[in-house]
Parts: sequence; structure tokens; C-alpha cells
Amino acid sequence: MKILLTTLHSRFIHASLALPYLKAYCQSLCSTIQILELTLNQPKENLLAQIVAAEASVVGFSVYLWNRVTTLELVSCLKQINPDCRIVLGGPDISFESADFFQQYPVDAIICGEGEVPLRHLLSAWCAGEQPTPLPGVQLPGEHATEQESLLDPLDQLPSPFAAGLVALTRGLVYYESSRGCPYRCSFCLSARSTQVRSFSMERIKADLGLLMNQQIKLIKFVDRTFNYNAERAREIFRFILEHNRSSSFHFEMGAHLLDEATLQLLEKVPAGMFQFEIGVQAVLPETLQRVSRTMSVDLLAANVRALRERTRIHLHLDLIAGLPGGGLLEFFAALDWTYALGADHLQIELVKLLPGAPLRRESVAQGICYDPAPPYTVLATMEWSFADLERVRGIARLNDLLVNSHKFPRLIAALLARAGSLSGCLDDLNRFWSEQQLHASSRALRQVAYELNRYLAQRFCGDVLMGLRECLARDYAHSERVVSGSAPDFFNQDLTPDEQARVRRRVKEELSELDRDGKVQFFSSLFYHLPEASGRQIILFIYVTKASSGVEVEELIL
Repeated sequence: MKILLTTLHSRFIHASLALPYLKAYCQSLCSTIQILELTLNQPKENLLAQIVAAEASVVGFSVYLWNRVTTLELVSCLKQINPDCRIVLGGPDISFESADFFQQYPVDAIICGEGEVPLRHLLSAWCAGEQPTPLPGVQLPGEHATEQESLLDPLDQLPSPFAAGLVALTRGLVYYESSRGCPYRCSFCLSARSTQVRSFSMERIKADLGLLMNQQIKLIKFVDRTFNYNAERAREIFRFILEHNRSSSFHFEMGAHLLDEATLQLLEKVPAGMFQFEIGVQAVLPETLQRVSRTMSVDLLAANVRALRERTRIHLHLDLIAGLPGGGLLEFFAALDWTYALGADHLQIELVKLLPGAPLRRESVAQGICYDPAPPYTVLATMEWSFADLERVRGIARLNDLLVNSHKFPRLIAALLARAGSLSGCLDDLNRFWSEQQLHASSRALRQVAYELNRYLAQRFCGDVLMGLRECLARDYAHSERVVSGSAPDFFNQDLTPDEQARVRRRVKEELSELDRDGKVQFFSSLFYHLPEASGRQIILFIYVTKASSGVEVEELIL
């Protein structure tokens, strides 16, 4: 019997971890298991053709919120092409269906929760020509869904897909799992369903990581829900990485409130660029934390984030969720400003999603929450949040990514923030302009974004304040994109006198004589009157050195 395991990634760079796990656990039972990783940017007809070409007796789809709609369309087509093909669905977005799902879609089985034990159970029965018997985690047509799962414990029963060569290691990004489960019960998260945390053995973890580090994988992304749930375990893995890493970077989802002094001291040794921590702040209002069953000390989280920022070189990524019960727009603005003040490298803002199986979805009526029933199940309104308020935050989140997280406009954002008094006030006013001009409707190149920012400044400010802000914009732009004389945006002042132009040429000649000429060298100059480093009329010379190995490097000189 030929088995096909497939999924639809949002991007090619993503390498599935679920499918290699399933094959590693089941291939001793059935050696003809094929993995087919596809992407959503392919036409549906091409996706279907590749699945059909496998000529499989059983097709298993791994379903997530980003691929659910297309996956179910493929399922309907596949069953018409080959009615004898058995179709199995599993994954977080398909684990909580009611019995009538089987009346809508021609599916032979649904796997609820972890898939290794249930899939092996199904394949064992079908290979023997039998009907599968009931098992926790397996839902068959005519059966009602249950809350039970079949969990692997100990996890080392699962053969390493890395050692077996089942994981694609050539995409630059590899997902890695050292534990399953989460000790917390945050009601907006699927992990709240089970607080049983299981870890692979340290021997297994070190063997897998050693293999990946020797392959010099660019980014190894741990998918553990709370990596440092056990401080000593986390430190042992950190130490192993520090001792054996060659060139890889690592991403961890961390509970900042769980960090202790011994861990902080160890993290001081991590070189710049090696570790990135994603820390879920999510909410800071006590009422919200209570209503979503999120147990943590906000003060301890803040203290440890500041310690990471001040004592380590770790890239810090903080998450914040809007639309949770217990507070509205004003409270969220306060949380946004509080979180931004922690000084992380990246601040992600999202609206809460009412995920299938998450406790908050079951509580939605009692909590007064309305949400989109289609993926990604985004909140639409609550007792505290109107749809308009949520849209306001959505716009702020987009501008935060575009202007703050991109680090393309640091001087302008700092100046606007100083005038507004807060990040929320700054982004809210920018969002008002962006919405009035209908600029959220499509993405824009950096030059177009800069033009719109210039229009915003002209509408909101005047006089010396406007000139100073425009100079911040110009300086930021010159550091982010090469500016060419004659086609520079009009927020640059190029009215240099002949003497000033001669000074620029002399300085360029001096700089060129000292520069490594292994690359293309270009320059641009502009007048500035409101520099914090120097008063009065000043010339800034921007020198662009383009190298094949390192891209464009920008040097700024004040003449």
C-alpha cells in the first residue's frame, strides 16, 4: 500500500516537521511512504496533479489555518478522481470537527491532536484489510469527536527524522522540537488543552542538534511552546549549543518571567546574532490576564526583558495581542506603550484569533466575543471592542511593522514619538492619515512609503518643526536606499552653492583614495539645517559602497 503525506506551506522556505515525524514513526510498518511538500502560491490544478501523480492508496494532509480552505478543495477533487483513495486529515486546524464534517467532505478519518500513534493505528488496520478500531485521537465517519488524544510518552519512541534524512536541510530554516506541551492554560492558545509537558531525552536532543549544527543550518527554530519551562534543562541545551555551534542561529519561544539569575549569566556569553528570543507579553492588564487564565508576573517579565536587553546581545522579539477580554482600546494603548518601553528589537501586534479547540473559542458566547468563522478566525467585536476599534489596531500593527520593526525610519519615528508623547499616539495619528488616504489597501515600495510620510508631515506640521521632521525622513531614507542626484525625493535640499559643491568633490576624492575599491562607489550630498549634532547650514555626504559579498554599505559624513 502506497502512502502519501503532504501539506501546503505558506512559503517554500518552511520545511515540515510533522510529515517527517509521521514517516519516521510509521515507516517500519509500511516502507512505501512518500512526503510531498507543496506551497500555496502554486495553482490548485498543479497541486492536484502532483498529488494524483503519486498514485497513493492513502493520502494524509497536514492542515493549518493558512491552508485549510485550499486543502479541503483538493480533498473534494481528489476523491472524485480516485474514489478508492483513503483520505486522512490531521493538524491543529482539523482536530476539532463535529460528526457532520464527514457529510460535507469525503474524508475517511480525522486525526485529533498528535498524529504519530493514530496514523500508525489507521495504517496498520488498512494494511491488514481491516477496519480501524476506536482509538483516542482517531475520528471516523459516524463518530462523535472526543477531547482525548493518543500521546507519545516517552518521546524518544519517535525515531529522529533528522538522523533518518527525512527533513529538508537545504532551505536555510529548520524547525526543531525538543519538547511537547505547555505548563500554562492561556485560553487563547491550543496548548491550554494539555499541561502535560514531555521532553525528548537530553541524549536525543544533543544528537539532533549536533547533526544540524554540523550541517551549518542557517536558522534552527525551536517550536517548543515554552522552551525554558525547566530552567536547568534550558541551560544544558544552551551550554551545548555554545560549545558546539559553528554558524547557526537559533530561535526560542521563551517565558521571560521564568528566567533566573543563573540563566541570565549564561546568556551573557551568547555571541551577537546567535540567539533570538520570542517572548509573549500578550497582555498586561490584570483583569485580562485573569480572564484568559494567563498566569505570570508582569513585573518579573519586565525586569527580565530589561536584563536581557542590558546584559546580553540576544535579539528580542515581543508579542502583544489586541481584542482579548477585560480591556478595550485605551487599555491596549497603555499596554502597547508599556511593552515598547521595554526596548525590544521587534514588537509584534496581532488581533486575537479564536482557534478551534482553544478554550477561549468555547467561551466566546459567555465572554461576548464575535469572530470570523473562517480561517484565521480573527476577532470581530467583543463587549469591550468595536469592530472599528479593532480595525484601528490592525492599521497600527501594519504601520508598526512598516515603520518601526523595519528599522528603516528610526530618526523620524523617534522625533514623531517625542512630539506625540507615546508610540500609541504616534502610530494612531499616522494610521488616521493612512486610512484617510486609503493607503492600507496595497503594499508599497520604500520610496513610495517615504513619499507618503512626507505628505503626512506636510499635512500635520509647519515651519521649523516640519523642516526638522523632513530632514529626519531624508536622513533615514538615505541610509535605507541609495539616492541619486537629479532624481532625489523633494524632501532633500540640494541647493548647494558652487563653493559647497567644490567642497563635496574634494571630500569625495579624499574618501575614495582611502576606500577599498573592491566594489562600486557612489555618493550623494544634501543640505541640512536641524541636525542634533551641529547647528546651522550643514552638508551631509552619503557614500554608498556596493560589494557583491556584503551588499550596500552607507557612510555618512557631515562636512
